[in-house]
Amino acid sequence: MNEHIYDMIIIGGGPAGYTAALYASRAGIDTLVIERMSVGGQMSVTDVIDNYPGFPEGVDGFTLGMKMQESAARFGAKTEYASVTAAMLDRAVKELTTDRGIFYAKTVVIATGAEPRTLGLSNEGDLIGRGVHYCAHCDGRFYKGKTVAVIGGGNSAVGDALYLSRLAEKVYLIHRRDTLRATDIYHEPLMQNEAITFLGSKAVTALHESGKLNAVTVTDVKTGEETLLPVDGVFVSIGRTPTAGLFAGQIDLDDAGYIIADETTRTSLPGVFAIGDVRTKPLRQVVTAVADGAVAVEFAEKYLEQFPKNM
Repeated sequence: MNEHIYDMIIIGGGPAGYTAALYASRAGIDTLVIERMSVGGQMSVTDVIDNYPGFPEGVDGFTLGMKMQESAARFGAKTEYASVTAAMLDRAVKELTTDRGIFYAKTVVIATGAEPRTLGLSNEGDLIGRGVHYCAHCDGRFYKGKTVAVIGGGNSAVGDALYLSRLAEKVYLIHRRDTLRATDIYHEPLMQNEAITFLGSKAVTALHESGKLNAVTVTDVKTGEETLLPVDGVFVSIGRTPTAGLFAGQIDLDDAGYIIADETTRTSLPGVFAIGDVRTKPLRQVVTAVADGAVAVEFAEKYLEQFPKNM
């Protein structure tokens, strides 16, 4: 058991978490980051990030994550590689139980992120970055002049298809239902876009490869008829799952399971903040996660003023 009481513990070592760690430690706040896997979070598995300012040639996610950690460590932020298994957040000194012991803090910043929902196909994981993607704005540029498929039928999927149509020669939008779930405002631009073909009542049931993805099997959900569809890339846009289940019942979550926190990043519990992809927000990108990290420290500093200096 670690008896030390940190000023701030940040759960999650992605771009949001390490930006918070940088701002906090630079302000003299005693800070610990708890990361369960590797530095960078979901960003670390992105081959090239070319929409983050300051890297005109792009940067791979792992390198960017390491640089963010180094920046925070320079000012004294510590990192503990552990999994948080329980959290008691409704008290002045919060308690986090991990597989490496118990840690205490006056403030907790939740930066646990959200994971994209997958298709559940056997070779899907092996093809990530080799034809299978979950972020059109991150990886769409690799498919200029090529043929891609977007899987999904909501606003995000249609938005991805419209975005990719400006890069790819051909875009298939594949949805299990015969009508889209996207709001009406998306329908007209979608139907007017000659580069996009909508395949309704269809599901992708197999991924084919030869070193990288080269085709998918599309199955009609009503008849069972299968069609081999040659594509260079697939963008899965069937939603994301926020990593917030551990905190359910303690802080308020929305219907989709995201932590309810506005632009102040404050949650329903005093001294608890939510940043990055795990909180309710309109855009989930590295740059918005970084902004959240800075904002959280601004409000955490105000909260910490109530504690005695020697506590």
